[in-house]
Amino acid sequence: MSEAVLILGATSAIARATAAAFAARGNALYLASRDEEELRRIAADLRLRYGVEVHYGLFDAEATDTHEAFLKSVVTAMPNLSGMVLAFSYLGDQQAARDFSVGVKVIASNFTGAASILSHCANYFEPLQRGFIIGISSVAGDRGRQSNYVYGAAKGALSLYLQGLRNRLYASGVRVITIKPGFVDTAMTYGLPGLFLVASPQAIGERIVATLSKSADVVYLPWFWRYIMLIIKHIPEPIFKRMKL
Repeated sequence: MSEAVLILGATSAIARATAAAFAARGNALYLASRDEEELRRIAADLRLRYGVEVHYGLFDAEATDTHEAFLKSVVTAMPNLSGMVLAFSYLGDQQAARDFSVGVKVIASNFTGAASILSHCANYFEPLQRGFIIGISSVAGDRGRQSNYVYGAAKGALSLYLQGLRNRLYASGVRVITIKPGFVDTAMTYGLPGLFLVASPQAIGERIVATLSKSADVVYLPWFWRYIMLIIKHIPEPIFKRMKL
């Protein structure tokens, strides 16, 4: 029986590409999101193209009271679960910075919901002394910028949470990897101004899976974003606060 991977937010472009990359190497999959009809289509396509076992189910990041039961249902369907990818994200819009009723959804989806399901997954893998957790954060979490600082704050919190989880689970042999993509050609970024060096979801998905054969704990995708963000993080605050980013 092949090792199974749970992919949360499985209907996003990056998640689809990641699922395909796992399926290509023979992994069984459990796909989860809020769109059951789209999950059904994706699952059928992956089964046909790669001949792997694919299950799917509904998952709502914001419904944290359902997360424990959800994970139990995943393990029941796929007792060979060996890893998970947290790929859901919600960008919101500029209103999030001025109207907290909008911003709270950004925070709930990108951080609170993520922390909830990650805690359950950690509690599952830790006693098994094996497995991996891949969390997709964002370069937006590296420094607060006026254009998306609510989203960036939530992603920054997620990165910090993953760092702590990595520290906690290291002794158990459970690997925790933080992925920080730059601009990716997805529905979430379509039409946004100021995008540059935009990567394809397929390239990002393949690199996410490839990180499992590397030793890095924090991975910027594409690789050059590590250096772009290094520069941005080191701009002195008196200068940075005057910039239009």
